[in-house]
Amino acid sequence: MKRAIYPGTFDPITNGHIDIIKRALKLFDEIIIAIAEPRHKKPLFDLQERIYLAKESLKGINNIQVLSFDGLLVDFCKKLNVSIVIRGIRAVSDFDYEFQIAWMNRKLLSDIETIFLMPSEDYFFLSSSLVKEVAMLGGNIDNLVPPIVKKALLDKFKK
Repeated sequence: MKRAIYPGTFDPITNGHIDIIKRALKLFDEIIIAIAEPRHKKPLFDLQERIYLAKESLKGINNIQVLSFDGLLVDFCKKLNVSIVIRGIRAVSDFDYEFQIAWMNRKLLSDIETIFLMPSEDYFFLSSSLVKEVAMLGGNIDNLVPPIVKKALLDKFKK
C-alpha cells in the first residue's frame, strides 16, 4: 500500500487543500493529513479545532487519515513508516520555500521524497491566510472553504 503524508497547519483547511488531497489520492492508496502544531506562529484555530474542521471537511473522502504532530516532520514520517511527502505549490514563490524544506527533510532523512502538486486554477492563489483576512473583513468565502469552515471563521470573527 502506497501512503503519503500531506503536512501543514491547515489554519483552516481550504478548498485548495482538499483539491490537493483529491489529486494525491489518484497517486497513492492512502493520504495522511498531518496537522502541525506550529512553533513559529499563532494559529487562529487551536489544534483540536483544526483537526475537527479537517475531519468534517473531508467526510465522504475515502482512504485518508487526519492526525496531528509536533516536532520534525521527518520524525513523524519515521514513526508512521511513510517516506513520501505531498506539498501543494501555487506560485513560483512557493516553490523556493518548499524546495528548501524538501531539501532539509532529505538531509535529515535520506529516504524522504517530496512530491509537489499544483491545485486547480480555481485555487491557484488561495491560502489560509488570505481566506482568514477576507472572512475577517466580511468578504464572501463561499467557494473558498467548506461550509463548516466558513461557519467556524464567521463565529471566530464575531467574537
